[in-house]
Amino acid sequence: MDMKLELVPIPVTDVDRAKAFYTEQLGFVADVDVQPADGVRVVQLTPPGSASSIGFGTGLAAYGAAPGAIRALHLVVDDIEKARAELVSRGVEVGPIEDVGGGVKYAGFSDPDGNTLTLQEMPWRTGDSF
Repeated sequence: MDMKLELVPIPVTDVDRAKAFYTEQLGFVADVDVQPADGVRVVQLTPPGSASSIGFGTGLAAYGAAPGAIRALHLVVDDIEKARAELVSRGVEVGPIEDVGGGVKYAGFSDPDGNTLTLQEMPWRTGDSF
């Protein structure tokens, strides 16, 4: 049986501010922004090259967690130095790159609500195998 993780709900306080951060500063693609009913808004964004998306909005239980509750959502990149430099150039405060051994490297940052994300580079997931 195949199972594919396709959507991770992210709790935010301001949907427009979060959408701007993820699209303008992180470069995520805005796939969906709909208001299917009174008080309900659904926004779905996908990182470039990813099969999984994040979602946030209003009026649904899926978005009911406390803003800032998500920790260390990993964004795998093939070149962490290049990815970090690009995010910093877009105004994202990214921490230093840490080599944790075996060639695995991390660099963390937060969205405007305090949800944390981590750039991750793994040597076996670069080039053609990325």
